[in-house]
Amino acid sequence: MEQLGLGRQFGRLVPHLDGAFRADGVFAHDRLRFVDFVDDVEELLEEVAWQEWGDKEAVDGFEEYILQHYSG
Repeated sequence: MEQLGLGRQFGRLVPHLDGAFRADGVFAHDRLRFVDFVDDVEELLEEVAWQEWGDKEAVDGFEEYILQHYSG
């Protein structure tokens, strides 16, 4: 995110990611459904895209892409 110039937004995203991953970096399926996590991240990215570029559509397709490639 820092390389994209979004480092200042990262601090706001961290609390939303807290608890989604175990200490070993593995997604905590027992705490949160992956689909719900991806949906929350998409909403956060839309907010960041709106603030930075004035365009929520910049993240269109994120949820679909993630679910197709990583949800198994």
